[in-house]
Amino acid sequence: MIKNENLSKFFKNKKVLITGYTGFKGAWLTEILALWGAKVTGIALPPHTNPNLYTILKLDKKIQSNLVDIRDFDSVSKVFLKAKPEIVIHLAAQAIVKISYEDPLRTYSTNVLGTANILQAIRNTSSVQSAVMITSDKAYENVEWVYPYRENDRLGGQDPYSASKAAADIIAQSFIKSFLNDKNSPLVGIARAGNVIGGGDWSLYRIIPDVIKAVYEQKVPVILRSPYSIRPWQLVLEPLSGYLLLAQRLYEGDSSLVTPWNFGPKDENFVPVSELVERGIKILGKGSYEIKTDSNFHESGILKLDISKARSLLGWRPRLNVSDTLEYAFKWYKNYYEKKESSEIFTDRQIQEYFSIK
Repeated sequence: MIKNENLSKFFKNKKVLITGYTGFKGAWLTEILALWGAKVTGIALPPHTNPNLYTILKLDKKIQSNLVDIRDFDSVSKVFLKAKPEIVIHLAAQAIVKISYEDPLRTYSTNVLGTANILQAIRNTSSVQSAVMITSDKAYENVEWVYPYRENDRLGGQDPYSASKAAADIIAQSFIKSFLNDKNSPLVGIARAGNVIGGGDWSLYRIIPDVIKAVYEQKVPVILRSPYSIRPWQLVLEPLSGYLLLAQRLYEGDSSLVTPWNFGPKDENFVPVSELVERGIKILGKGSYEIKTDSNFHESGILKLDISKARSLLGWRPRLNVSDTLEYAFKWYKNYYEKKESSEIFTDRQIQEYFSIK
């Protein structure tokens, strides 16, 4: 079981480099590490939404910020050289399925070449002791079966996003086996997680932001394009706790952990999109939805992860059931839009509450 005091003590004063820190998951991760006293350096593009969690949490005042495109290897290298990180967590990506159809070249170059650039920078930086490369549950070749995918299942992807994440995963494995395989190399793990939700995400084409914008900003019904798709809904803090634990264990020298890892929710958290929206509207106390299917692009219908490996070998487990997951997520937005208290204070409280769960 993860113990907050162990993780927070470990990361205090550690030099951690996070890519994608201006994004949704990256901002949450950055806030956690800032709370724990880590020395964080970030590589990312400017926030792509307004509002955004990076700005709300005033993260520019808490870390060393570098607005750099991960496709620019020279600029990435300069940041690594100056920061001398001990731990690297690579989150930066083009992460939206629909955008991958609209701009496939950007998706491929960011997710594939960008990942290779970060791996090469890790290889060239002697201070790095451990790294976690984040890919996706969508890196698996999805055959729409009911069984959860295990880490040794085949990778692949039909849509550009899934294909790019499968390719990034394969490239990471290649780098590890080809270049990061001697006793002086940093230990690098690969993390695959499913759909994450939580406060502070306003990205396009994501169901929770769509609900929030429809209810609070547009005051119209939520439109569901894939109401019956089953997703492994998990609070953003769940996989982040896994990434942090994996980074710690790798830093401490456990080379048996240099493998891919699944981080997913409890079994009961696999629910259809329509059920998630219904529960969310109930928590908010307002809103409605309509179903309008969209057949112009492919998106996986059923995708579940087997997390038994992380449970048994890392001692990691998801902490929240689906009800608690949705309470955390929707109450964050309710607080933000109804201005009940500072979003920074509210966010920090959620982090502290989550990591105190036994």
